[in-house]
Amino acid sequence: MTDLQLRAQCFEIAWRYLDQSGLLTGEHKDSARFILNKIDRMMLRGERRRLLLSNAAIDAYRLRPVLVSGSA
Repeated sequence: MTDLQLRAQCFEIAWRYLDQSGLLTGEHKDSARFILNKIDRMMLRGERRRLLLSNAAIDAYRLRPVLVSGSA
């Protein structure tokens, strides 16, 4: 399996889980970028275990700080 295939599979697993659980919020483009960034950073450090990459991306997304816009 190539790195691009692994990256795509990990993203798909994370995205499907977050979408089905109702945890995807905000702009989908920003969410996708966040998830891929987490996967990419781990792969750059040498990680190649698909479920570890996917679960780490899910956890990072769930724990990310969410900006709340309000009127002042």
